[in-house]
Amino acid sequence: MYSLEPIATVHSCYTQRFGIPRQAGLVTSAQATITFTNNTHNALSLRGLDAFSHIWVIFIFHKDHYDKPKPLVQPPRLGGKKSIGVYATRSPNRLNALGLSCVQLDSIARTDKDIDLHIIGGDFLDGTPVVDIKPYLPFADSIETASCGWAAPPTDTLAVQWHDTAAAALQALCVQGQPDYETARRVIEDTVAQDPRPAHERNRDGRPDQQWHMQIYHCDISFEVKDGQVHIVDCRPV
Repeated sequence: MYSLEPIATVHSCYTQRFGIPRQAGLVTSAQATITFTNNTHNALSLRGLDAFSHIWVIFIFHKDHYDKPKPLVQPPRLGGKKSIGVYATRSPNRLNALGLSCVQLDSIARTDKDIDLHIIGGDFLDGTPVVDIKPYLPFADSIETASCGWAAPPTDTLAVQWHDTAAAALQALCVQGQPDYETARRVIEDTVAQDPRPAHERNRDGRPDQQWHMQIYHCDISFEVKDGQVHIVDCRPV
């Protein structure tokens, strides 16, 4: 029997699972912090990490995990209708609830209490437990001749339009705290442009007046998809 002890916690703009980018690096405006307790062990363990531009983060899918993981899953990239072996995917629906993401390491900051790794382009739910970190090594981790099987690189994103009332509501919410309006707007736009809807809904217009909701920062975002565009129609406090 093996056990894993979390070493740090991710603080992310994504406060619910729905809407989180399906891969790290797709939303480069999304910033997060991996927070360690500032003690001697962690300070020594992190020594030299700031020399690397990117890191591998090994983490636990800690919320809403699958009670009965299945050997076959239906990836959104394939329209959610074709079954693939789970080990040929990066689905969270797996026997051991472990995830792996490569992110950009922007900076490391220290306070009396914490050591914070500021990262860019993460795909983490807020509060994610981290169990290990390793440096990304281009000479070992980037293989030019590697094939990606069924998982072709994503291409198109959806255009995003804001209703005036939704933009005004977001601005009012951002006045009350962090982040600033421009940062929040950019992250929201970049995230909904990925079309976070379920696989069977993607690549088509929604039904009339069908709205979707997702939480980013302290905001509940309502959006519709029509005419091949995302329309952000409302923004309310969570």
